[in-house]
Amino acid sequence: MAVTRAVPPFRLPSGAFRTFLVLVVALSLSGCGYNTIQQKDEAVNAAWSQVLNVYKRRADLVPNLVATVKGYAEHEEAVFTEVAEARARVGSINVDANDPASVERFQQGQAQLQSAIGRLLLVSEAYPQLKADQNFLQLQAQLEGTENRISVERQRYIQAVQDYNTYIRQFPTNLTAMVFGYKPKPNFSVEDEAAIQQAPEVDFGRDAPAGG
Repeated sequence: MAVTRAVPPFRLPSGAFRTFLVLVVALSLSGCGYNTIQQKDEAVNAAWSQVLNVYKRRADLVPNLVATVKGYAEHEEAVFTEVAEARARVGSINVDANDPASVERFQQGQAQLQSAIGRLLLVSEAYPQLKADQNFLQLQAQLEGTENRISVERQRYIQAVQDYNTYIRQFPTNLTAMVFGYKPKPNFSVEDEAAIQQAPEVDFGRDAPAGG
């Protein structure tokens, strides 16, 4: 009588099994868009860092600009106070790029600072000597360049967020995003896009009455 011997099931060594499992998971994640989500998320984070950098650059220019204007227009105290308060508000905002309400507060604070800086620059219209001051002209040029960079970096951030949000809403990537907790990110509102495309301007060619 023949004896039937049971064949033991094939088993991968424990180390090889772990490697095999990692490969299976990696291939699965690649196919469902996980890696691309990471790339697009990092692109958004990098774009946001650049936005913060250029806004900080603008805020850093304000004290020197105010000091220069004060040298010629000491009695424009209301404007100086407005600029100082707007800059302080911006500095006190702890913005969370993933929180729509926080991003909105950040936008409002930056818009108020931009408006206050614009009024500060307009003060020079009444002071020909200030308009000719080399330090003021250099600061004004730096500010204008910074405003242009803000416009560029904001637009890049808007595009990065739109790209990310569109991708994680597509099927089947939306399932991967849901499993791993990736949600659409808030973006800058569209209402002020026209305003941020233009830096504060001063018409240096226009004659102005002499100040006190």
